[in-house]
Amino acid sequence: MKIKRLIPYISILLLAGCKKENKELAVHEEQNVKDTVLHITPLNIELNKLTQGYKNNKKNAIQHFYNKIWPKGDLSGGFLVAKNGQILFEKYGGIANRKTKEEITANTPIHIASVSKVLTAAVILKLIDLDKLSLDQKVQEILPEFPYEDINIQMLLNHRSGLPNYAYFTDDRKIWDRSVLTNQDVLNLFAQHKFGLYFKPDKKFGYCNTNYVMLALIIEKVTHMNYRDAMKKIIFDPLGMKNTFVFNYETDREKVSLSYKGNNVQYGFDFLDAVYGDKNIYSTPRDLLKFDLATYSKKFLNPKLVKKVFKGYSYEHKGERNYGLGIRMHEWKTGEKLFYHNGWWHGNTSSYVTLKGDTVALIALSNKFSYKPYKIWKLSTQFGKYPIEPDKDIGAE
Repeated sequence: MKIKRLIPYISILLLAGCKKENKELAVHEEQNVKDTVLHITPLNIELNKLTQGYKNNKKNAIQHFYNKIWPKGDLSGGFLVAKNGQILFEKYGGIANRKTKEEITANTPIHIASVSKVLTAAVILKLIDLDKLSLDQKVQEILPEFPYEDINIQMLLNHRSGLPNYAYFTDDRKIWDRSVLTNQDVLNLFAQHKFGLYFKPDKKFGYCNTNYVMLALIIEKVTHMNYRDAMKKIIFDPLGMKNTFVFNYETDREKVSLSYKGNNVQYGFDFLDAVYGDKNIYSTPRDLLKFDLATYSKKFLNPKLVKKVFKGYSYEHKGERNYGLGIRMHEWKTGEKLFYHNGWWHGNTSSYVTLKGDTVALIALSNKFSYKPYKIWKLSTQFGKYPIEPDKDIGAE
């Protein structure tokens, strides 16, 4: 199959099973939050309807948790908890732009920082599902300038490549002059300087944003589209994520919700703000819920591939934490597993938690620097026997 025929095949895959012709993924949202259900019909997701008693009980418990975390109602972003696609509780508040006094609502896209990695990984996995890529394929086969012959796509996805962090070496003015950096610039710098790896590929886990910068370039090379368009056509549009987009440094700086320090001083944009794949996706809790729901469908991704996504790859050190393909996880000796990804960029902090065994999504986004969104994982104990210590936090990244 030729590359130029890729997009039609993606559309066929995503819309398989749809009973209505010529329609993209249908997403229905009722206005009454108490009864909100997101339906993704073409992906044939069937989740049990919750009883009103159950919803009321959980809503009260979540409200109590929310009031404890944001006692002054000072949330600057969005907070959402859902089970079986039904929103049990959601809150929005704060200011998207203090100059214009634009308030944050359910439809306000916020920078999701490293939660962007989850969506970048999803597109790579879709391309693998379409036989356009393979997990063991060497990066050098796709990006000939890439100077490390032993690194493959799986090592980028699960952070076992050993690549150095681009934010560190570009901070050296002898290497980069602080002009606006792009993904291609990062690749060019690797080709030019052949920086030493932090460790031998696949020897151990080393979380590194550079991995996802390279994955974004791979998406562009394989689809013959820029990353923004590829994400929109392969994930955002089909899933009805209408308030989700990839930030364009040239055109979006005056349009997007801004980020702020804890004292309300605005964070300015800097030379790293044009790099994407590892960050730079703006979204909403409701849109991220739509994505989360899609992950339960066999039509969204091959079940055999899904098993590889939610599997740990780094067991060099004993402990609960691990990393799959674009997702973090906690694996307890008791058998429970919790999957999540957090993010932090400038004043934006984010947390996406997905409880696969309980079909629960916990999502918190903030455009004003705060560690509070990371605490949302503690709500997991409301839905399953997760051995989470009350005073233990999940960590920023």
